[in-house]
This record gives sequence, structure tokens and C-alpha cells, in this order.
Amino acid sequence: MCGIVGIVAKSPVNQLLYDGLQLLQHRGQDAAGIATADGNTFHMHKGLGLVRDVFRTRDMRALTGTLGIAHCRYPTAGSAISPAEAQPFYVNSPFGIVLGHNGNLTNSGFLRAELFEQDRRHVNTNSDSEVLLNVLAHEIQEAAQGHKLDASDIFKAVGQVYRRCRGAYATVAIVAGHGLLAFRDPHGIRPLVIGHHCALQGVEYMIASESVALDALGFQLLRDVNPGEAVFIDIHGNFHSQICAPAPQKNPCIFEYVYLARPDSVLDGISVYETRLRMGESLGRKIRRIAPQINLDVVIPIPDTSRPSALQLALYLGVPYREGFIKNRYIGRTFIMPGQAERKRSVRQKLNAIGFEFKGKDVLLVDDSIVRGTTSREIVQMARECGARKVYFASAAPPVRFPNVYGIDMPTRKELLATGRSDAEIAREIGADAVFYQDLADLVQDVAGPDTDIKRFDTSCFDGCYITGDVTADYLAEVEAHRRDGETQTSRNVTQQLDLNLRLPESA
Repeated sequence: MCGIVGIVAKSPVNQLLYDGLQLLQHRGQDAAGIATADGNTFHMHKGLGLVRDVFRTRDMRALTGTLGIAHCRYPTAGSAISPAEAQPFYVNSPFGIVLGHNGNLTNSGFLRAELFEQDRRHVNTNSDSEVLLNVLAHEIQEAAQGHKLDASDIFKAVGQVYRRCRGAYATVAIVAGHGLLAFRDPHGIRPLVIGHHCALQGVEYMIASESVALDALGFQLLRDVNPGEAVFIDIHGNFHSQICAPAPQKNPCIFEYVYLARPDSVLDGISVYETRLRMGESLGRKIRRIAPQINLDVVIPIPDTSRPSALQLALYLGVPYREGFIKNRYIGRTFIMPGQAERKRSVRQKLNAIGFEFKGKDVLLVDDSIVRGTTSREIVQMARECGARKVYFASAAPPVRFPNVYGIDMPTRKELLATGRSDAEIAREIGADAVFYQDLADLVQDVAGPDTDIKRFDTSCFDGCYITGDVTADYLAEVEAHRRDGETQTSRNVTQQLDLNLRLPESA
């Protein structure tokens, strides 16, 4: 669930890249990095922490050039949080390439061995993103074969990346002396959009994880990068694109619409905000159908993601909508914090209840989803401490029962609250009088809406059906064996940052 940005402009891009990362900060809070290209020289700065903490004025001044990429990092299953894992990653052969990646490769172990034994390439970290970079670098080297690299060579190389790499990957990269490359896996699991802006000197292009980054920076949304498509914008601003994978299918991750994306984004032609409104209405229909005896006094959202759903649910049920929790915006998103103890401790730091809205009332709390249950349990307890007579809990998403292996940090079944539990048992676990979940069929219909041509979404965390077809029980067991909750070898106290100014060899 990382955030990525790539820009080809007619003026310095350092500020645009920084602002783009700020707009995508919700997609990753553990590390951030920017790399720019100035002729044959890369300038890069990256480090642990929020975007505002990683970059200082002196760092920004050093990031010269009119071409660049940026990344904010969210750790996926079992990954260590260390400065070495911050992106973008860099290799110097061939041509020099920097790369930022959102997603997760499901065959990174196999690729790592293949890179070492066959391609004679060494991977320095445990990151699958560095594996992806080295696969791309090798295939570009094979495609170029000593002659001057052109767009057709790059597309040929990306086609080979598609042949070798499995899983989810939305990627931006710079090939030194040539331009900006972006590509999206053949299933289109993670989002990637293209925008353009007409400057005085010519057309500028921006590629980002979400359309909100384009909107706020003055770029007009052009379209999404299609599944299996590579987009190459050369250093002169010429736009090239090609479908490089056989039989690609658009199967975006449905959890992007439930939780990950900002509500003001449009992904694959679907408004995130509108999907969340529809989720609230369908959830309201279900509650009225299965629990008509419940008399609610108030509907209260868990800020911020669930607000549209809670608002529409309250409207459908004819129950007052109220804000019962105030959010401290300087605390990170608890779902993407790596340790259970850290998530639990941060809940009460992040949210404070308004006692007046709870005292003596039957309350329906609405959240976007229930994953581990830590946040839900603490929030229900807060409502009871404020004097709520009854506390019901509604989830705009179905029960999360299966690990996600495509870039979202919920890898073990034992830490997922819904695994092996009925709705009544879940309600007891979080201390609620009852729990109401969205039905998966309704969620798919809510996200698809009336106008989309998408036939299928990745819903693996709800139904265990993995869209890439290569996730086996043995693979899941291996992922879980490498993860112990709260023991991801966090090095959050490390403040090391990395600056690189790399003079590259002349392009072939």
C-alpha cells in the first residue's frame, strides 16, 4: 500500500514530488524518498519517518532536475523497517535505474535465487522491490544488446518482467538519460493513474498512485495505467505506451475502495467517495432486514474513512448522524502500525470521545472494516465509559478472514479477528451488543456501480480467492512462519537518512 509518484516536467520537479508525497502520506508512513535525474546524474534522498520529517530545505535543494520519482513506504508482510528498505532503489547497470514500487511480489524468493544463479545480480536487502528492480535492469540489458535504447526495447523488457514476476506491482522508474517508465501488473491489482499539464514550455506528465495527487498539483487526470501496460515518457516529453502482457485483466483490489484510498480519489474510473456512500446504504438495508427490533438513537462514524458510509447509513435508517469522536491528526493510521501493542496504545491517543453523544443512548458505531479488532475493542470500551446504554458495531466491509499477499499488512490468519469466529463471537470479543457486517456480493456491487466495465475485483482478504492463481496453502504458511506480530524488527527509533548523488556512465 505504498504511495508512488513520477513526474516529467519542464522545470524543477523537487517541490512537486514532495507535495505529491504529502498528498499520498496516508498510503505509507514509515519511510519516504525522492530521486531526481539531472542529465546523467541521479540525486536521491530517503529516510525513515513521515515525509515532513525526512526532508529538510538542504535536502530539497540538492534534488535538482526536471525528471523524478518519489515513494512513501508502508511495510508489507514480514519486512523490516530499516533505512536500507526505504525507496527508491538504485542500480547502476545498465544505464542506471531508480525504481519505486507499490505492491508485493508473490514469487520474490524464486526470483532472488534466479537473479543470483542465472542473471549474476546481487540483491542487498529483503525487499521484493529491489528484486523487481534487478529483474527490470536485467531485462533492459538483454533488450538493449549494446545498441542505443529506445521505447520498443523498454517495452520488450517490461514484457519479460511480466513473464517472470507474479503478484501485485504498480511501478515508477527512471532510466538514466532516457526517461520515466511506469507499469502495472497484468491484473491491475494496485492503482496507478496518469495526469498531464500544459505548461508554457510544453506538456508535463505525472503518474501517481491516486488521482488526488494530480488534482491538487494542477494536473488533469488523463486515464489509468491499464493492467499489463507500460508507459514511457522520454526526456523530451514524448509519451509512449504499449500493452506488454498477454491477456491482461482488470482486477483491482477492492480494499482500496473500502479503506486505503482517499475518498476524493478516482481509481479505475470509480469514485471512492461514491462507493462508500453506496456501502452505507446497502449496510443500512441489511441492518433493517436482519435486526428490525433495534431502536437506535444515533449513528457515529469512526473517523475518518467511514464517514461517507455512516452518513448514508444514518440517512437510510432515519437515525441522527453525529460526530462522537475527535481525531488527533498527528497520530498515524493504527491499521498500518506494525505491532499489536503499538496499535492498541495509539487508539486512545488518536481518538477522544465526546461524552454527550453517548450518554444514555443506543449507539451504532460504523467503521470501514474490522481487521484485528484492536481499534474496535478500544472504541467500544470508550463508548461504554461515556455512558452508552447499548453499543452496536457495523463494518462497511465483510469479515476479513484471509491474509492479503498483494501489499497490505494482514498476513496471518490468527491475528484476523473474524477468522474462525461467528458474528456473535466477534461481538463478544470487541465488547459490542451486536456486530453487523457488509455482505461481499453487496460490496462488489457497491464498488462496481452502474457504469464500470470491471467484471471482477481482488477480494482475497474476504473470500480467500487469490486473483493471481499462484498463492497456495504452502505459500501462506511460509509467509506466516516469517511473521510474528509486533516483532518485525522495527527500527523506528533509527533516524538515519540516505543521500546519493550518483554520476552515471554515459548511456549506450
